[in-house]
Amino acid sequence: MADFTPYRPFARIMHWLTAILVLLTIPAAILMLQPGIGRGLQDPLFLFHKNIGVVILVIVTLRLAYRLVNPPPPLPNHVPKLQRIIAEFTHWALYGLLLAMAVSGYIRVTAGGFPLEVFDSLGFPHLAPRSDELAQTAKSIHSALRLPLIALVALHIGAALYHGLVRRDGIFQRMAPPLRGRLSPAADASRAS
Repeated sequence: MADFTPYRPFARIMHWLTAILVLLTIPAAILMLQPGIGRGLQDPLFLFHKNIGVVILVIVTLRLAYRLVNPPPPLPNHVPKLQRIIAEFTHWALYGLLLAMAVSGYIRVTAGGFPLEVFDSLGFPHLAPRSDELAQTAKSIHSALRLPLIALVALHIGAALYHGLVRRDGIFQRMAPPLRGRLSPAADASRAS
């Protein structure tokens, strides 16, 4: 069984918090845009989606700042060069798409003159000027990036499952949720024998 160096607990907590929020906002976005959906369901979905989008923006920004100060542990030596390149590209592309989606969503809402109920109630100012043209451009960007983001999230989940369930090579365990009693691959192997 492969040895691995896990990410620090803060990085893992932020990763899983981001994952949960993104995986909640995607179906909310798909559902809220369905033709014929009633306002009684559509309005809370919009409220959830746009306010959680701002939370995702803050979390991803914090994650990037943390990553610059605390670089991730290197991949184990057994990971082939091509997989290393794909992993590096995928991670940076996910960060870029998450930021672009959150920023474009924020601009769409605030430039469009729509409220961010939670943040408005806390007194946060809107940083984008009121502009229908800017709002439409942001809406187009947000819409164009949704499928690439969903595809990259699916690829990332697929790779994590492949490493965690098929290869069992320690890659998934590096970012596994920091739960008490979690065993390392080496401990799993010794327990199984």
